[in-house]
Amino acid sequence: MPFVRISLPKKLSLETKNNISESIHQSLIQEFNIPVADYFHVIEELEPHQIKYPESYLGISHSDEIIFVQIAAGQGRTLEQKNKLYHQIATRIASSTSILINNVIIVLLENNGLENWSFGNGEIQEQKHLKK
Repeated sequence: MPFVRISLPKKLSLETKNNISESIHQSLIQEFNIPVADYFHVIEELEPHQIKYPESYLGISHSDEIIFVQIAAGQGRTLEQKNKLYHQIATRIASSTSILINNVIIVLLENNGLENWSFGNGEIQEQKHLKK
């Protein structure tokens, strides 16, 4: 059920963009136990002047290959699951692309997961894979 928005530099190759998306999806499958078909990503390509970031924040350096991953997901995951997800995403991206692990910024936005989603037909669907 996660919805993922990936904001990144336009200059990155299509292969890199696809690898970033796939890395995030595989991490969500592994750590948040989402169904394989639950793949809703938007890749937002930005010009250099549209990306603002500090060269260093909290002792972590950043460069012009910084990417922002925003994940909207239902509540209910533990702190351990979230830590593992962030680690998996950053590690997978760094190992499948030239993006350095320190350039992967992740924001998780949670909601109650039930009435806050419509996957089409202008309706709230029953999500049978979620535990009630």
